[in-house]
Amino acid sequence: MYAVQIAVDAISLGSLYALVALGIGLIFGIMRLINFAHGDFIALGAYALIVPSASATTTLFVGSWPWPLMVATVILFVMLVALVTERAAFRPMRHARPATLLIGSFAVSFFLQHVVLSVYSSRPKALSIAPGLSEPLIVGGIRILKLDLVVIAVTISLLIVLAVFLKRTSYGIWMRAAAEDFRMARVLGVRANTVIAIAFAISGLLAAIVSIFVVIKGGLLSYRMGVPLVLMGFVATVIGGMGSLVGAVIGGYTVGMVSVALQAVLPTGLRDGRDAFVFIAVILILLWRPGGIVQVAALKERV
Repeated sequence: MYAVQIAVDAISLGSLYALVALGIGLIFGIMRLINFAHGDFIALGAYALIVPSASATTTLFVGSWPWPLMVATVILFVMLVALVTERAAFRPMRHARPATLLIGSFAVSFFLQHVVLSVYSSRPKALSIAPGLSEPLIVGGIRILKLDLVVIAVTISLLIVLAVFLKRTSYGIWMRAAAEDFRMARVLGVRANTVIAIAFAISGLLAAIVSIFVVIKGGLLSYRMGVPLVLMGFVATVIGGMGSLVGAVIGGYTVGMVSVALQAVLPTGLRDGRDAFVFIAVILILLWRPGGIVQVAALKERV
């Protein structure tokens, strides 16, 4: 019974990491850009639940709105931020070297963090939305949080929708072609600006969904709350195979399952250092398969 509970926890955490890794992998697949600002998209989605009002003493609590309106507001806001970021920061650097793009992503990340600091200050903020999802379900002696089941169900649904989009729609086929060979795709008529903008929009959507789940689960907002998530998401993309969306998902679930398994088996005194053991496991996986679990035939620079 305990093993089943651990498995559900592992799949739930892996689902969050898979969504983060997928958002990073989408951008990397097309632009060869590791967007470390993705973690700040997640933080902005969380802070979008609290909108400062004209009065300095009150705020507009978006988290109290009806669920469909709240989710739609957060998603639209984060997608808009992602699109503005692409247009203002990354599009002018599109022909730059990969190292320049990487530095640019750090610059965007720090800029977004300081925007949050200037608006909300550095004090962490406590939020409580959908408290009912934090209640457990007892099934055959197994204690499972409702939130874990929702996270798993939503993640599976998003993965299915994204797979259908990439395989069945014109824009999805354009994105797959750009990921295979961006230069050739442009020669054949694929619109670079459109494809990259769609990739950033989808990345923003995924970040928004993750931010809502993180707020429900943790209930605490910090301007750097997205940094650990984007780090784990990046690790997941490396494990799964850089440039492979399937690999990003597999890597996310792998990292989540390893994290939960270590939390369960490590002695109490070593649990605080769980992440160190996670990265040791990552090193072992990469020693076994340096190219990741799903290896991409060729990684070509996008210009």
